[in-house]
Amino acid sequence: MELAGLQNLLDAVTGARVACVGDVMIDRFVYGEVSRTSPEAPVAVLALGRESVMLGGAGNVARNVAALGGKAALAGMIGDDPAGREALGLIGGEPGMESHLVTDAARPTTVKTRYVAAGQQLLRVDSEDPAPATRDTENRIAAAARYAAEGAGAILLSDYGKGAVTQKVIEACLEARAAGAVLIVDSKARSFARYGAADLVKPNASELARATDLPTETDEEVEAALKHALELSRCKAVLVTRAAKGMSLAVRGEGVRHYPGRPREVFDVSGAGDTALAALGLALAAGQSIDDAVTFALLASGVVVGKAGTATATPRELVEAEIAAHLAPAEAKLASPAQMAAQAAAWRKKGLKVGFTNGCFDILHKGHVAYLAQARGWCDRLIVAVNSDSSVRALKGEGRPVNDLESRAVVLAGLAHVDLVTAFDEETPIELIRAARPDVLIKGADYTVEGVVGHEEVLGWGGEVRLAPLVDGYSTTAAIARMTAKN
Repeated sequence: MELAGLQNLLDAVTGARVACVGDVMIDRFVYGEVSRTSPEAPVAVLALGRESVMLGGAGNVARNVAALGGKAALAGMIGDDPAGREALGLIGGEPGMESHLVTDAARPTTVKTRYVAAGQQLLRVDSEDPAPATRDTENRIAAAARYAAEGAGAILLSDYGKGAVTQKVIEACLEARAAGAVLIVDSKARSFARYGAADLVKPNASELARATDLPTETDEEVEAALKHALELSRCKAVLVTRAAKGMSLAVRGEGVRHYPGRPREVFDVSGAGDTALAALGLALAAGQSIDDAVTFALLASGVVVGKAGTATATPRELVEAEIAAHLAPAEAKLASPAQMAAQAAAWRKKGLKVGFTNGCFDILHKGHVAYLAQARGWCDRLIVAVNSDSSVRALKGEGRPVNDLESRAVVLAGLAHVDLVTAFDEETPIELIRAARPDVLIKGADYTVEGVVGHEEVLGWGGEVRLAPLVDGYSTTAAIARMTAKN
């Protein structure tokens, strides 16, 4: 999608109303560090750190609708318990969301608790009662769904098999389409037939395979499975999400269309399907074409898989992702100081160790490459701060730098060991260090720890300072001297 088209689409979806119906849950993420194995059993010992809590399931769909600029009306079921009250509080704290949740005092609110260390999920604990809602509760959910659907351009039904999506609730959603809303189902069910003549069912590849008893690895296998899914149900279309392979759509009476995905750095796939559903439904609610809606869903889900936890995508992030997709890989690593600070914070939130180093890097040579490789070995992500042209001139004298700032930054960004490049004009990079708050500050072994700018700050917030060995015989000054001698 071209940037102008994306901006027009974002304008179109702003304020569009979407009803989000189905299984509502709490997603809890507990982050910590693992440094040893328990002496009691062969299991890791997690030292607890921070905790984050957000709405999951249909609640996460609603969060994503609101984050993308739409108006989300959420209908579902919670228990009369602390987790249920937590869910209501989370809805109240999200602009663009309204609650139509019903309470069933006889069952708990569904809670998924994930324990994470170093960006890896160690364990998930589920607290739930997956039995279908009682007759009284399903009647109230159905009524809430009809009310939420009033004035909505799309009804998004999230069936996680946790009891809220009964046949009566499905029928209420089908009936609510009379006002012109499109009904899209995100199904974990074995059979898509239970959703009647829904406009679209959106499984992932493994769910499609389970519903059709067919493989779904290649394009040809997916095409066969999609056609069989239509034969087994009355839905008008099936859209399968295929992770990095993109999405594939089969419309009754038409062929299968494939929408390729883009290469992404995948950090956490939790909730990516919810984001895709929200973006797809929001675009269709705003009257966009199915092709544009699927492309929008691909872009939004691609953004959230790079985040920790059950995340949302914002219009700004989608625009930035679209811009980055059209940049060369090296140019995509270039950042302003503000962008650097935000990226460093995002990396730390994921549990990644952030490293920081700086220098002129005027004529890149073997010594620089070895130094940066060593620096990257001490962290998960490496930020390189480069002196501006005037800063190099102040340090090295007239005639320097040999290469201008843009050239030096792009060459550095082209190295595999460098994750982000920024620049500074001041005498030292202390302000950048304070903004990035690196876990490890790196300089060459020709320094002492006490002589490294920023060492007090980094050590003060619990970080470390490392000195990388230098390769003898390689320096920019020596290279310039050799060139001068030849002339």
